[in-house]
Amino acid sequence: MNIVMVSSECAPFFKTGGLADVVAALPKALAKKSHKLTVFLPKHRGLPHDIASQLKFIGSFDVHVKWRKQYCGLLSYETDQVTYYFIDNEYYFNRAHLYDEMDDAERYVFFTHAFFKALEHLDATPDLIHCHDWQTALIPLYIKAGTYQRQVKTVFTIHNLKYQGIFPLSVFNELLHLDQIHLGGLEFRGAINFMKAALIHADWVTTVSPSYANEILDPYYGEGLESFLHERGTSLSGIVNGIDEDVYNPGNDLYVSIPYKKHYARKKENKRIMQQELDLTISKDIPMFAVISRLVEEKGLPLLVHILDELLTTESVQVVIMGTGESKFEEHFQAISNRYPNSCRFMNVFQEGLARRLYASSDFFLMPSRFEPCGLSQLIALRYETVPLVRETGGLKDTIQPYNEFTGEGNGFSFTNYNANDFLNTIRYGIHLYHQPKHWNQLLKNIYKSKLNWEHSAGQYEDIYKKLLNPKNEEEPYDHDSRQSEPDPEREAHLVIR
Repeated sequence: MNIVMVSSECAPFFKTGGLADVVAALPKALAKKSHKLTVFLPKHRGLPHDIASQLKFIGSFDVHVKWRKQYCGLLSYETDQVTYYFIDNEYYFNRAHLYDEMDDAERYVFFTHAFFKALEHLDATPDLIHCHDWQTALIPLYIKAGTYQRQVKTVFTIHNLKYQGIFPLSVFNELLHLDQIHLGGLEFRGAINFMKAALIHADWVTTVSPSYANEILDPYYGEGLESFLHERGTSLSGIVNGIDEDVYNPGNDLYVSIPYKKHYARKKENKRIMQQELDLTISKDIPMFAVISRLVEEKGLPLLVHILDELLTTESVQVVIMGTGESKFEEHFQAISNRYPNSCRFMNVFQEGLARRLYASSDFFLMPSRFEPCGLSQLIALRYETVPLVRETGGLKDTIQPYNEFTGEGNGFSFTNYNANDFLNTIRYGIHLYHQPKHWNQLLKNIYKSKLNWEHSAGQYEDIYKKLLNPKNEEEPYDHDSRQSEPDPEREAHLVIR
């Protein structure tokens, strides 16, 4: 299959979170299955120099955003059997931030129009277009509306339903090249909602774990869009993310002080080095807990704030927190770090190398999230042979099985209720088993066996693509040359318009 993916970020080019890791790893996994993979991205500021120097200029063209005529450059880069195309416009994308700019609507409408123009420029004939998150959510709508010359199947992946691309209603007339009949497919609660457009018009909607796919059907997690998700029926799927085990590998990670693989003694040496570097009490026997997170409420940080003093005063532990975010959390964790200089350290930064070393150094990784569509941090923790301790929600529930000391099964610890006492009690249970070599060694053996790569998940995406391209007979191989290249008037007449 000729598969095109569209996203606002992708590692190692640009990254603000897990979306970048997914869009980096999934195309590689699909390419290994002999599919043709192409990824379209904005050319944001900060592209690594070694990559920028290898970009190939393909061409340039004008892109209209209503009355605005803007330059668009198209550049390419190839690696790992995947071709990446970068949409270049300095006015829109040479910014300090990928998101949260005053003109985000215009920036990503331009990106959408530029994507279609780039397909025309390349004379590309994709079998399927896979869009990621709200920044690309208009693409399925434009295809169904017939503004693109081919009726291509679309898949839309929700990475976090909380971020929907909500803008003033005036955006419709100011930026979107659509007839008024399509306003109903975009308007929600008096605003333009990009995410809604994709939920209605994409041929298939996926999200990043089976549990999250079920949770978002409920108003508590549905962020107001649960009714549209219910209407998807069987064309809504949850597929858990994987990680790129070549990128995350403690056996050859250049950031890790002492490389290791299934070697607990060498892992403890990394802890000793980290304790020395952070000026914590040096002891291989004190369990170290790590938190690497955006400092926002949804990550469950109010629970951590509530228990941290009691944990540090009643247990012999060390807690290392790294991240940036809301000032109330930054200030609280800094104050805690100052009060407990021998056992707590707060690093108000995010640095990839330091994060890798912290994964490699810690015994436990804490993720008490209020909700978590999938989460990659717990998977990275498993890869670095660190025990995740999580709340049972979304992808955390799907990837972490609580350890059972009677059966010896499980690869971490978990608690169900969003409750600080439950969180603290689970931590204390983990500490109890940490000091029992029989159980701790069994837990580590289970972690060593955890399957974390993309092979299975990529196969599930592949199955969805096949269902869309072969609705009558999924077993027959898809014939690229036989697909319909012109819009189908009968199909256009049955567009879902609200």
